[in-house]
Amino acid sequence: MTQPLRLFDSVQLQLENKPLEDMLAGKAGGQWKKYSTQEVADTMNQLSAGLLSYGIGPNDMTVEGRDKVAILSKNRPEWVILDLAVQQIGALLTPIYPTINVNELEFVLNDAQVKIVFVNDEDTFLKVISIKDRVPSLKEIFTFEHVANASHWKEVLNAGTPELIAQIKPIAEKIKYEDAATIIYTSGTTGIPKGVMLSHRNILSNVMASSPCFPPGENLRSLSFLPLNHIFERMVTYLYLFNYTSIYYAESLETIGDNLKEVKPDMFTTVPRLLEKVYDKIMQKGSQLTGVKKKLFFWAHDLAEKFEINKNQGFFYNMQLGIANKLIFSKWREGLGNNLKCVVTGGAACQVRLIRIFTAARIPIMEGYGLTETSPVISVNNYDVTGRMFGTVGPLIKDVEVKIAEDGEILCKGPNVMMGYYKRPDLTAEVVTGDGWFHTGDIGMMAENKFLKITDRKKELFKTSGGKYVAPLPIENRLKESMFVEQVMVVGAEKKFVGALLIPSFPNLKDWCRQNGVTIGTNEELIQNEKVVALYKDLVESFNKYFNHVEQVKKFELLPNEWSVDTGELTPKMSLKRKVVMEKFRDAIERIYA
Repeated sequence: MTQPLRLFDSVQLQLENKPLEDMLAGKAGGQWKKYSTQEVADTMNQLSAGLLSYGIGPNDMTVEGRDKVAILSKNRPEWVILDLAVQQIGALLTPIYPTINVNELEFVLNDAQVKIVFVNDEDTFLKVISIKDRVPSLKEIFTFEHVANASHWKEVLNAGTPELIAQIKPIAEKIKYEDAATIIYTSGTTGIPKGVMLSHRNILSNVMASSPCFPPGENLRSLSFLPLNHIFERMVTYLYLFNYTSIYYAESLETIGDNLKEVKPDMFTTVPRLLEKVYDKIMQKGSQLTGVKKKLFFWAHDLAEKFEINKNQGFFYNMQLGIANKLIFSKWREGLGNNLKCVVTGGAACQVRLIRIFTAARIPIMEGYGLTETSPVISVNNYDVTGRMFGTVGPLIKDVEVKIAEDGEILCKGPNVMMGYYKRPDLTAEVVTGDGWFHTGDIGMMAENKFLKITDRKKELFKTSGGKYVAPLPIENRLKESMFVEQVMVVGAEKKFVGALLIPSFPNLKDWCRQNGVTIGTNEELIQNEKVVALYKDLVESFNKYFNHVEQVKKFELLPNEWSVDTGELTPKMSLKRKVVMEKFRDAIERIYA
């Protein structure tokens, strides 16, 4: 291929160099259904032809002129096939979180003037149907699962004739490396969703620059469960495709444990929230052990907490860690499929302690950093240990520059910086300066002139009434290190002192209650119990020593229920919606400052 590659060229490259029998795989009726590279190529062409028959195409090739196709679906092989099929006929895919609320959905479909929507199942179908009348551009809705009174996606496949298939190549040849590849609407922690326009160049430069950071090897397998409509999982998907790595899609977040054992992947990507849940499960099993087994488990865990990277800790420590790996951590690795070379985490800050412990257990956790607007990777800890440092988000990837502004904000420049916000040059100008520097909104620094370290979100810093700035993130991450704390949000803007909303880890708290003769009632009753409140007072006090006087949590409120995407306090990538929490739990916050 003479011209620079485009994202959809990954399929042709695989066909020519190394066709896979399981390029993509998903569970259907309890069995893994594998799609070979040839099957993916054939289905993709058939689907492109079908879309052409429905009038979907490149039109005048401007971003506004090109037809838009939306998808609201869980991860599945059809998701990726649709993405590639839409790309190669010059249309634009606009992925949308299946959990989006209908008002935002209506806004996105109208803003992008979407013509066709592909949905996963009945739930997502009903969501789109409920607003169809208010979206004039929307012509068709197709479902991946069979849904009563709905058109199935195979109707589009079957509409592709040989004459239409012959039209694909001439269209694809006109698509340039610099052309837009997708529009991704960012989930609104900040209000109205903004459509981020990313080109083939943006994403592909990121794929190529990130590839050397990943483990080398042949016939690698990955498990995918982070939402594909988020740029992190989507970019990593192209990275897998260009590096001949098979992708298996987990059935759901609930089945990840089983799917890991079935697929035995070499790697997967995750967000810290899910990693915390894996760790909590392991710790719960550990605390249920008795006698020598329990002693061994916690001896191994304590060793892992002292682990350092790129530093020889001496013969005696290495020998002990070797024994711990054989006796204890081997079971952890078994639970994750026994084949993992690494886990890549992003989307939010990960506790350093977790990264340390898992890495000591020979499950390297590689934390990276970036935003939708940067396609996404700016920096990532490498598979090669010389490119890893605990407490940082790794070295910058190739061709990406970073400078730290006077106020500490991280600015980024490179081929990965977005084309701009769709139809919003005003908003683009607010974040990208004339000389191409993108303002991330994050505060950070460079460690050892090589590793990027994030210290806080610029928007999340708050001032106490005494005029002192407080960064909530490090305090929250420290508190979450306790096995008794599930979730936490630090408050205190314009107040005299710092407070916190704490959600206990109820399984661990109930274990503690059994051991300490505390009656176990409902969650609501538990958090009122004097002994339980005293436990959390001691706990918060023990963590306060890590912070200066202004940052110490003086008072807190315990809450009975976990925050989630469904109840609205977390974004789909599991970041905290601080505004929503402040609104919903205003009474609890008022009690802190009463």
